[in-house]
Amino acid sequence: MAKNIVCFGEVLWDQFPTGKKIGGAPLNVALRLKTLGCEASMISSVGHDANGTEIISLIRRLGLDTRSISIIDNYPTGVVQVAVNERGSASYTIAYPAAWDKIELNDYTKELVANADALIFGSLVCRDEVSRQALNQLLDSDVYKVFDVNLRNPHYTTPVLETLMNKADFIKFNDEELLEISASLGSTFTTLEENIKFISEKTATNALCVTKGKHGAILLWDGQLIYSGGYPATVADTVGAGDSFLAALIAGLLKGSNPQYSLNFACATGALVAEQPGANPEISYAKVEQMIASTSSI
Repeated sequence: MAKNIVCFGEVLWDQFPTGKKIGGAPLNVALRLKTLGCEASMISSVGHDANGTEIISLIRRLGLDTRSISIIDNYPTGVVQVAVNERGSASYTIAYPAAWDKIELNDYTKELVANADALIFGSLVCRDEVSRQALNQLLDSDVYKVFDVNLRNPHYTTPVLETLMNKADFIKFNDEELLEISASLGSTFTTLEENIKFISEKTATNALCVTKGKHGAILLWDGQLIYSGGYPATVADTVGAGDSFLAALIAGLLKGSNPQYSLNFACATGALVAEQPGANPEISYAKVEQMIASTSSI
């Protein structure tokens, strides 16, 4: 049975030197979930402007229901300036305020989460009190909660991160985020494994994942550490690779797939996304399977 997953947070335009592409980490996750056979929804806001109209139209064409994306006055649709260096790593300049900073709930969005199998959210949307309060309401729901840390300077604080981690059932970091947050909470450990255990005990969260870029990922699941060495990729840019990784991993785990296979599938999906420009290139299930079958994880 297809899993019903709701994503909460930013929808926006990623402005590259070559043009704009639809983005926002939670939206990237929702779009990838849809291609993986999940029922995916997105709770957000866009401005009453041309950028907002274009986003709504595109999201509909990509197969997501837009009834949970509100159109608001007074705040513009989000735009992020993206710079990509020679290694394909991206840096972001995120305009504030934007419409997605002002997400408010209604009966429809509350019911959407109440009936979902999982809620996926990140830290960036909590930079503004309005959207943070809306998210906190949803985190009181009896739904499986997935926190995609996704730090973007200067738009986060340790107290907010700790609150979100304490409410999560599953937390996903990259390696730098794990070490930074662990240190801010008093960890003196140096290895990823030690800090995974530290965060797990600190937050009473028993499911965590740490991505390591081209070197794969570590998953804490059912009391065990599971490793994938990753898959080689010729990187165009890293935008959205982690979002597709998370979508693939959560889709597999919630469906009850083997955790090792789910982690390998997620790493292969992220590698394939990194090989193409932008956050949401078309990636087929068969293409991911082909990478897993033809390439040993490294």
